[in-house]
Amino acid sequence: MIAALGFGALISVTPATAQACQEGVLCIELDSPNIEPLPFAAPTFIAESAGADQYARDLASVVAADLQGSGLFRSISQDAFISQITSFDSPVQYADWKAINAQALVTGAVSVTGDGQIVVKFRLFDVFAENQMGEGLQFVGSTNGWRRMAHKVADAVYSRITGEGAYFDSRTVFVSETGPKNARLKRLAVMDYDGANQQFLTDAQAIVLAPRFSPNGDRVLYTSYESGFPKIYVLDVASVGRRVLQDQPGTMSFAPRFAPNGQDVVFSLTTGSNTDIYKLNLASGQRSQLTSSPAIETAPSYSPDGTQIVFESDRSGTQQLYVMSANGGEATRISFGQGRYGTPVWSPRGDLVAFTKQNRGRFHIGVMRTDGSGERLLSASFLDEGPTWSPNGRVIMFTRETAGSGGSSTLYSVDISGRNLKAVQANASDPSWSPLLK
Repeated sequence: MIAALGFGALISVTPATAQACQEGVLCIELDSPNIEPLPFAAPTFIAESAGADQYARDLASVVAADLQGSGLFRSISQDAFISQITSFDSPVQYADWKAINAQALVTGAVSVTGDGQIVVKFRLFDVFAENQMGEGLQFVGSTNGWRRMAHKVADAVYSRITGEGAYFDSRTVFVSETGPKNARLKRLAVMDYDGANQQFLTDAQAIVLAPRFSPNGDRVLYTSYESGFPKIYVLDVASVGRRVLQDQPGTMSFAPRFAPNGQDVVFSLTTGSNTDIYKLNLASGQRSQLTSSPAIETAPSYSPDGTQIVFESDRSGTQQLYVMSANGGEATRISFGQGRYGTPVWSPRGDLVAFTKQNRGRFHIGVMRTDGSGERLLSASFLDEGPTWSPNGRVIMFTRETAGSGGSSTLYSVDISGRNLKAVQANASDPSWSPLLK
């Protein structure tokens, strides 16, 4: 567990929306069509106790990697530094940082206590305005949690400068893949958002698909073929204990997703040749049918307020996106572009829906407003699919598969502006981003 303590007022780490930049205030205007990454300096943190030296180096390195990896910041090499931070409380020599064009400066200190706890504190400075941005923030926790503390520092810096919510201190559950394409072994794994700290949740004895985090990140829904037919399981992340969610003979259940309340699950159920969307209450086991159509209806995803569901259906003759009440009933089609649409996922902000699009032999990850307007494609390749949102609704992670018998799957991420497309994890598919960790 990591405790956050302030020395002075706390930095606000999770503003709800991007701020409007004001003259003379250090800020990144995210709606600008031409964003230049903001240059910043993150010197090695000060080791204030024995045994803290390596943590001091590693913490500063992860903070810099988080910020630069967002595509909104550019880390200045320590080789270019004129000043050296030798004490956490020493006055900042602003002229030296201006000389290397650092607009923001992150300083920090680390100490290790006698009982094996680690204490991390940091400050953020606006170099050209020559002032501190807010007051400092301090984290206390076990030494095993040092990477989380680094992510929390980076989150605070990111939020303070951009006005966006945080997302670095989060995890991703996904399907880890090994072996040749025609005999691929798949098992569930979880990792930090940046690919570090990978842990396996299942073995490779059965095909697993589509893991989905619960709203607070403590459970994962997924589909397994261990019985020979697809069935949905719910797994406790901490204990790795699990149970089957639906075990009705003669049916296939798949594409599960939690409701925002964490108590209901929406999924697809195939009986005979018919596939419809159902809702199940985890506590009572009560099940209700939400769609009734000869079409294939699948990939449901709730709106953040839990009142609506977006899903894919071929009821119009081609695979398209629809929105209906969370209780079922009449659905409204929202996709009208060329091609086929699938795997819709509602943004945690509630303003956009991400989707997979297939058109003219290419696959795309895209976003549109919840009424279908403003469609924007963010990627294009042989096969891109399965988007998932970062906790702040700013970044999308998805699967990209390469062609051919030797093709493989890699997780990629991209900003919703279409900028900063990058690989995250090789030999992996079906990502699901967690909420911010507690």
